[in-house]
Amino acid sequence: MIRIKAGVALPIGWGAVAITYKLACPLAQESGLGARAFTSAVFFAVGTGLVLHVRHTLLRELREARQVAGVAQSALLRPLPPRVDGLDIAAAQRSADRGAAIGGDLYAVVATEHGVRVVMGDVRGHGLAAITTAAAVLGSFREAVYDEAGLDGVLRRLERALARHLRERARSEHPSAGPEPDHPVAEEFVTVLLLEIHRDGAVHALNCGHPWPYLLSGTRVDPLARADPLPPLGPFPLPPELPALPCGRLLPGETLVLYTDGAEDARDARGRFFSLPAALSQAVCTDPAAVPQEVLGSVFTALLRHTAGEPTDDIALLVLKNDRQHRQTPGARGTARATTYDPQPTTHL
Repeated sequence: MIRIKAGVALPIGWGAVAITYKLACPLAQESGLGARAFTSAVFFAVGTGLVLHVRHTLLRELREARQVAGVAQSALLRPLPPRVDGLDIAAAQRSADRGAAIGGDLYAVVATEHGVRVVMGDVRGHGLAAITTAAAVLGSFREAVYDEAGLDGVLRRLERALARHLRERARSEHPSAGPEPDHPVAEEFVTVLLLEIHRDGAVHALNCGHPWPYLLSGTRVDPLARADPLPPLGPFPLPPELPALPCGRLLPGETLVLYTDGAEDARDARGRFFSLPAALSQAVCTDPAAVPQEVLGSVFTALLRHTAGEPTDDIALLVLKNDRQHRQTPGARGTARATTYDPQPTTHL
């Protein structure tokens, strides 16, 4: 209330001065050219002052609103530490919505007694609805990674949290539908990739409709896995059995690059897709020992150049490099990569 009064006091004062001048000043009553010019100058000055004051007030309120939004959004997508349990980390995201610090992309890295657990996800669409959905999934992940012994338990917790969030959204958007709407935001879904990286570098994954990460080893760029993922969370229930997919080992010096599909779906003015593998190859060919921040900066620079700084979808990148110095058994890479994975009949992995 005090701020509102302070904001209108100056315009009211200026208006009172203009009216007083017009009604009480003898010069304002004269019809001569000089008097009319002076009166016009007075009202022009008052009008200009009012416009500048309103503009200044609106800009100040916009800055304050953006600061509040930035704090709220950073609380959702918390800045990651540069290092977690021997893994060097760098992450960045860009929202497709102007003025938004984040969109529907989500990621987190947490060190637990079960290993370093990572989530990368992408909520369908963007805007406020996508942000609230991302918040529900991230909040559940940050609790489940400590409680659940297996990745399957973590993924089921995320599924329940998403279903609960969608039911609550449906009730708030359609209160006349009753306590249990028949179709709670039926088209909403979230792609989710869960990784678990052990101290020996062993990587296990569960993937629900998300792009597989790229593995950078020296100057090579390869997908971490080629198995078909499960459907995204939301439209279909998870299968009864959820065995995590073994993805070999992340050896010292190797890097994983996780991303959302906004990176590979980005197009230039001629409609050509951005080649993420080519950008990664360029980054490691320049410096095979590049740290995550350098890889991230190189890829984002190439991506924004490709889209002329105007991507049409949310984009997130997460780079993890194994900086642990213990030695691996000779041949571990080849043995791990040669391991076959025979999916259960009820799974899509």
